[in-house]
Amino acid sequence: MGLLHWALVFLVVALIAAILGFAGIAAAAAGIARILFIIFLVIFLILLIMHLLHGRPPRMP
Repeated sequence: MGLLHWALVFLVVALIAAILGFAGIAAAAAGIARILFIIFLVIFLILLIMHLLHGRPPRMP
């Protein structure tokens, strides 16, 4: 959840900067948020595929 959290933080910073009129800061924060969100999605999809291919791990007695 760390990457998703930081992506949301940068998204909020971008929105606040856009409202206040700081176009450069808003664009940079939005770009960082987009990159972090894409990384989060890629990691999520890799883990989902790994889980579907391998199934559930064995239970410990």
